[in-house]
Amino acid sequence: METSDKTARQLYAEVKANPARKRFGFGKKAILVNIDPQKAYTRTDLYKTAYETDPRQLEYVNELAKTFRALGWPVVWTHVAYMESAEDAGIWGTRTDTPDSLQNIKFDSDRSQFDERVEIDTVKDVIYLKKMPSAFFETQLQSLCVWHQVDTVILTGGSTSGCIRATAVDSLSRGYRTVIPEECVADKHESYHFANLTDLSLKYADVMDVQEVFDWLAKQEKA
Repeated sequence: METSDKTARQLYAEVKANPARKRFGFGKKAILVNIDPQKAYTRTDLYKTAYETDPRQLEYVNELAKTFRALGWPVVWTHVAYMESAEDAGIWGTRTDTPDSLQNIKFDSDRSQFDERVEIDTVKDVIYLKKMPSAFFETQLQSLCVWHQVDTVILTGGSTSGCIRATAVDSLSRGYRTVIPEECVADKHESYHFANLTDLSLKYADVMDVQEVFDWLAKQEKA
């Protein structure tokens, strides 16, 4: 195993700056999947479980969603919430049982609600309740991708080391080009965040500046 005294942020910067870094590239049509922008994970002023990396994250996410709708492309929002018994959290919910625990993001609780800053079109957008890290796991996301004939999945939300990573791996495994706009994902600590951006860049997805995603979208024609 190679060792290094460099921080996760420094290692990611090296990967990002490498001119020889290969990409999967964009395809012909994309779906936007916004993962768990709910208060438990976005309201740092209210909950210890929340996190913020780029303060403009939700602003960028909203603008991406508007652009997708204008193209007639699908926009998906996911969130997590569990029964009072937490049996639907499975083994994942058994590690802790505190007010901040995953299993205690209950239906209709404030923690389960989408952040007030996200702009969801309840007519055009798709909302999925998920139970596990990947947005593909036991949701209708795969069927939606097939219906819309997309070949590219663009991921936003959090956390980088958890649900973003799990969804990216599942996306690649299903044959989709997967794009992660760097400013649109967040995690609790920069070490987890940048270590996972590095690994995702090297193996599973294209991590790029959000402006590059906007530039590509600007060249697309309405469906």
